[in-house]
Amino acid sequence: MVLIGDEPELPYQRPPLSKKYLSGEMAAERLPFRHRTFYDEHRVELKLGRKAVRLDAAAREVALEDGENLTYDRLLLCLGAGSRRLTCPGATLAGVHYLRDLADVAPIRGGLKPRARIVVVGGGYIGLETAATSRKMGCEVTVLEMADRIMNRVVAPCVSQYFAGEHAAQGINIRCDMRVIRLEGGERVERVVCADGSSMAADLVIVGVGAIAATELASEAGLDCDNGIMVDQYCRTSDAAIYAAGDCTNHPSLRFGRRVRLESVDNAFEQAKAAALNMLGREVAHDRVPWFWSDQFDNKLLIVGLSQDYDGQILRGDPSTRSFSVCYLKGRELLAVEAVNHSKDYMAARKLIAERALLDPEKLRNNEIALKEAV
Repeated sequence: MVLIGDEPELPYQRPPLSKKYLSGEMAAERLPFRHRTFYDEHRVELKLGRKAVRLDAAAREVALEDGENLTYDRLLLCLGAGSRRLTCPGATLAGVHYLRDLADVAPIRGGLKPRARIVVVGGGYIGLETAATSRKMGCEVTVLEMADRIMNRVVAPCVSQYFAGEHAAQGINIRCDMRVIRLEGGERVERVVCADGSSMAADLVIVGVGAIAATELASEAGLDCDNGIMVDQYCRTSDAAIYAAGDCTNHPSLRFGRRVRLESVDNAFEQAKAAALNMLGREVAHDRVPWFWSDQFDNKLLIVGLSQDYDGQILRGDPSTRSFSVCYLKGRELLAVEAVNHSKDYMAARKLIAERALLDPEKLRNNEIALKEAV
């Protein structure tokens, strides 16, 4: 078995990059999933720091940038996704950063000095987690979000409002309906200018405006791609010898009856497991109820399921208590739950959503009744 990776590091955890690793609370030695001895003992040949630049599906061959060609019987593409880039004037100035890979952390951390003026473009998970970390390190932080509320694509308005309040209480300035039109400065960024004419001084700009599936290698090889590499429920691409898993894939969700592309650690793990078993000849469908999480200051947001197509929304608990949930229903069927500092609702929801449970709305509204008892 051969593992190819364009980064020189052993495969590592990415969630800490915007949180404890960025702040220095987590040492680099704790990031790798496995030590090098694991790969040696399991006869995995590592080709790290070596980018795959061409895939010849007909010849079953992968070409690396250093000229080496590797043949395969089965190939698994775990290409991930790349940061969506700003395209406005000044976007290439020094001091403008994206946080996706381990190598991105050091230049950002170097600018997170007490009282440094940090402007975060994007009020999604990465932007808000990075903003929280920057503030804890003593920086003056402003978050600019183009939509009318933070995390507007992934959470209910009351959840957005709660987290906006939490960030404001920590001294972070969140400004919504703000579209960045240019970055100004000499050789280094000094200001961020928005469409309404306002500008903010910036010592460092961190951009978190979404991710784009890495499909270039696959599409150039003739594999079907559409907002990700198209795979079936067994993680097979349009070429029977090639499989794909993780953020780069567009795959069918059997539970929700639609194709999805998920940027989720759990999905990457579980889809990769299914792909590996299928590559070994065991037919295993990938059918996992997706879940996501975000840590911001001392708050944990846990989301399970997919809320599209819901026709009812029920709030459980009171946001003022700093522990509540939002349930999404289609009829009486539970589709998704957003749990803020409420792990019990999250754990119950994973099972109920997988079972396509039908719930009693009146019981759901009563936070004194456990979610698992609302069937």
